[in-house]
Amino acid sequence: MRNKILKNIEWGILICAILLTVIGLVALFSATQNSGYEEFKKQIIWIGIGLAIMVAFTLVDYNTIAKVSPYFYGLFIILLIAVLFTESINGATSWFNIGPFSFQPAEFAKVFVIIFFCYILTKIQQKGREQINRPLKLLALLTSIIVPVLLIIKQPDYGTAIAYFISAILILFVAGIDKKYIIGSILLVAIIVPLLYFFVLPQHAKTRIDVFLNPNLDPRGAGYNVIQSKLAIGAGKLSGMGLLKGNQTQLGFLYPKTTDFIFAVIGEEMGFIIAGAVIILYVFLITKGIYVAKTAKDDMGSYIATGIVGIFLFHMIENIGMTMGLLPITGVPLLFISYGGSSLLTSFMMLGLLLNISGRRKKTIFIE
Repeated sequence: MRNKILKNIEWGILICAILLTVIGLVALFSATQNSGYEEFKKQIIWIGIGLAIMVAFTLVDYNTIAKVSPYFYGLFIILLIAVLFTESINGATSWFNIGPFSFQPAEFAKVFVIIFFCYILTKIQQKGREQINRPLKLLALLTSIIVPVLLIIKQPDYGTAIAYFISAILILFVAGIDKKYIIGSILLVAIIVPLLYFFVLPQHAKTRIDVFLNPNLDPRGAGYNVIQSKLAIGAGKLSGMGLLKGNQTQLGFLYPKTTDFIFAVIGEEMGFIIAGAVIILYVFLITKGIYVAKTAKDDMGSYIATGIVGIFLFHMIENIGMTMGLLPITGVPLLFISYGGSSLLTSFMMLGLLLNISGRRKKTIFIE
């Protein structure tokens, strides 16, 4: 059975993730030379742990993981509540600090909330796919996403909260939700977004949006980071300024260069060729993820793969978009590349699930 799983796995997904991780390590090595490579060394440790976790998530049947997901869902709801009472870091209560390391429950919760969401969805659809369009059942399903999202917004961490919603929306679309709900949701968003901006969003969030529309509004304050990021990417030109030689990166103008703006480091020191390769690798990874969702042996696998694709897609577009000034800054990491244990381990969990789902397909059906 295990040999059959290994034979069916979409190895291209793993290759893409490994290449992205290697590029991230090279960028981190350069970005941390002035700090004694501390984050670079930690990242290597996280990669080793992440690969072990990926293997576990590949080998354990995803349906078994789905069956225990309610327990993990409950655990992470408790953690998302508990983290609100921790000490604020940069204006957010998102981390548990354990010695020299930090733990971000919102990142790990992504995996189990999405699996739990898919688990409930498949239970609802046992009596027919159209059951998802019954208002009470749809409301119960959406509640499983809304509860953790509200807790994450409370931290506040708007970027991660949006990732949850994007993932859930794609899953519902694949599950066959009625068009009237889609149209209604679009109209609701159109009404709610302006209200959120004027009456709900804190001032720092409004400032980020204002600066996104006009970075020169506050070039030495809120607009500083995105301006430096665009300068770094532009300075890299085709082949880059060379490792350890980027002006914005090495002289401290780019911040935070190991997490939010790691793509700017790549653009400045490795140039358009490698930065473009990063985007191509992500597109290939996401395309392969969609193929896994389409060819999964059951709805559970299809829904989980779709949810993971949604998270990968959002993180790629948002992080790269914000470093280029095309989207507002939200603090969303570039998966497999940005520094951070919570983000990296979660990425390898999702990667393992994709390999898991692809390995358990009846692949011969699709070859004929």
